[in-house]
Amino acid sequence: MTKQSASKAAFTVSTLEFMRELVQNNNREWFQANRPRYESAKAELCGVTERVLMGLSPFEPLANTSVKDCIFRINRDIRFSKDKAPYKSNLAFAIGPGGRHSGRIDYYVHIQPDNQSFLGAGMWQPTPANLAKFRQEIDYNVQELKDIIEADEFKTYFPEASGEVMKTSPKGYPADHPEIDLLRRKELFFLHRYSDKDVLKPNFADEIVRGCRIIKPYCDLLNYLFFDEKEEPVSL
Repeated sequence: MTKQSASKAAFTVSTLEFMRELVQNNNREWFQANRPRYESAKAELCGVTERVLMGLSPFEPLANTSVKDCIFRINRDIRFSKDKAPYKSNLAFAIGPGGRHSGRIDYYVHIQPDNQSFLGAGMWQPTPANLAKFRQEIDYNVQELKDIIEADEFKTYFPEASGEVMKTSPKGYPADHPEIDLLRRKELFFLHRYSDKDVLKPNFADEIVRGCRIIKPYCDLLNYLFFDEKEEPVSL
């Protein structure tokens, strides 16, 4: 870690105040007038991201993954949005091989004032093919998934399961299937929320690493199902 990033490897009250004021003044004129405050907030985001990358390196293959690959721009894409506010109300980074565009299941960190920050990971907006693989795994071998997400440490740290759930049974599965609650899920994304007090702690990056370590088995299972599992040859 560089000296500059080491000194910025934590969030400060000033960053949360800047983000809070940005929500009330979400326009280019105000942002440009307050750009030095944004640059300071971005430096803190980069410092925390770098520290998380270092903390993950013993158990995640993240070679050649840089901070700039992981952090999200604060500018919103407003081309197809009715909301024309030019800036996001949060700071964020995602860590996977190669950064936020890894294409795999990664770790997402969202920083937003007023106790809206969180670490999240899991199945979010899967392709139809990947959702089918997930449901097939539930049908054939649900115990591996349940051993992960029903473990005491996991449930304590990630008490909140987010994502779309079907009101009816998915095609091909009976309504009385013993795992129908899991089968109805179109997304299964787990969250750990952080208070502003948590975000401002000097060891906040280490706490994120702890959360990533806890949810890693779930991410590994999804990555195996979606990307790494070899198709069995068809017997003729």
